[in-house]
Amino acid sequence: MSLNADVKKLVKEKYGQIARSSQKSCGCCSDESDYVKIGEAYTTIDGYVSDADLGLGCGLPTQFADIKAGDTVVDLGSGAGNDVFIARQLTGESGRVIGIDMTDEMILKAKANNRKLGYTNVEFQYGDIESMPLPDDTAHVVISNCVINLAEDKSRVFAEIHRVLKTGGHFCVSDIVTKGPLPPSIRSSAEMYAGCVAGALDQTDYLGLVSEAGFTDVVVRKLRKIDLPRDLLSKHLSDTEQIQWARETFGIYSLTVTGVKK
Repeated sequence: MSLNADVKKLVKEKYGQIARSSQKSCGCCSDESDYVKIGEAYTTIDGYVSDADLGLGCGLPTQFADIKAGDTVVDLGSGAGNDVFIARQLTGESGRVIGIDMTDEMILKAKANNRKLGYTNVEFQYGDIESMPLPDDTAHVVISNCVINLAEDKSRVFAEIHRVLKTGGHFCVSDIVTKGPLPPSIRSSAEMYAGCVAGALDQTDYLGLVSEAGFTDVVVRKLRKIDLPRDLLSKHLSDTEQIQWARETFGIYSLTVTGVKK
C-alpha cells in the first residue's frame, strides 16, 4: 500500500470512529486523555446545528467566506454537516451547498442531520478532495475547516479548488500550519497525524501552494497559536524542544486564508 493510501486509510478510520461515537472530538489529540480543543465556538452562529458539530474544526471559515444569497458553496471534508448548514443559512433557499467527504459514516450522519432540517438545496457527496466529483466552474465559494492539512497531496487539493470554482469565485479555508521546523517526534506520530498536527505544512509553504495553484488576492484573515498542554508536549518533545516551544522557536497555528480565482 502506498504512503498516500496509508494516510487516507488512517484518516477514514479515525473519523469514521468519531462519526459512529456521536461524541465531540478534540481535533489534535491521540487519545481521550489528550483532549486539546483547537476549534472556535460555533454556538452563536446562525444556522448552527449541535448534532452536526463534532468538534473537528480549527477555525470559522464561514466568518470570512463572504457567502451571499444564491451562491453555490462547496465544503471540503464536510463531516456531519456543521459548516454546510451554516453556509446554507447564508445562501438561503436560492443557493446550493454541497458537502464532500471520504468517510462513509460522516456522509450518513450528515444526511441524517439534513433530513431533520428538511433542506432541499443541500447535498452530501462521497468523494476525495484531491479529485472532487464535481464539474469545472461549479462553485462561487469553496470552504474547508481543518481538512486540507490531512491531505497527502495538498497542491492537488488547491488545484481542484481552482478547477471547481467559477471565474471570480473564491475560497476560505481554516487549517493547521506550523512556524519553524516541527520536531520529527510529532511529525511522525500517526495518531497526531489523524488529529491534524503532523500533516501540517509550514505557513510559508502552505501559502506558496495557494499561489502556485493560480489564486490571487491571497489574504491571511486570522492566525492563532494553538497551545498544547504540557502533558501532551512531554509525550512528544524532549526537554530542549519543550523550551523551544515555550519560546516560540516553533509552533502550531490555526490559519484562516482566502484567495480568488481570476
